[in-house]
Amino acid sequence: MKDQECATAVLAGGCFWCVEAVYRPLAGVCAVESGYTGGSADTAHYRAVCSGTTGHAEAVRILYDPQRLRYETLLDVFFTVAHDPTQKDRQGNDRGRQYRSAIFYTDETQKTIAAQVIARLTDARAFPAPIVTELVPLTAFYAAEPYHQDYAARNPDQPYITHIAQPKIFKLREKFPQLAGAPTTGEDPERHA
Repeated sequence: MKDQECATAVLAGGCFWCVEAVYRPLAGVCAVESGYTGGSADTAHYRAVCSGTTGHAEAVRILYDPQRLRYETLLDVFFTVAHDPTQKDRQGNDRGRQYRSAIFYTDETQKTIAAQVIARLTDARAFPAPIVTELVPLTAFYAAEPYHQDYAARNPDQPYITHIAQPKIFKLREKFPQLAGAPTTGEDPERHA
């Protein structure tokens, strides 16, 4: 599928390695790219972003086929699998503004759908604490350095990937079996059965 036929979603939920690993195998996803958003171009590089002072969030840009995958479904995966939306400016041991939970909407339709999903989850008391996910307009997305792209699949034995990303892949298969594709992080599914 050509990129111009794909819609774009930009989500931030902690380390982009893990969020990218969740979305890459989804049926209907055309491409996933790790990067930075919420800050300026001159500081959109890993060393600066890690300082937590640039205003960026580690984020992923997801190109998806809206004929096969709805934006609302991407958000359901975001909230139930990709990260913990109740943690402010952190995910687990990753702390700092760059690890915030955020939806960077590209238009008013995405903004409305995201607000509805947050309201639905809040009304359902889906989490033990309030959702702190920010809902902000996308101003720019800067691709991360090449070594960050498809990191989990290329580094399946890296301890961070083994302990943080791979459990999310297993959770994806459990919660969304109709969407989850083949393993992308090199793991052996039988090892965790």
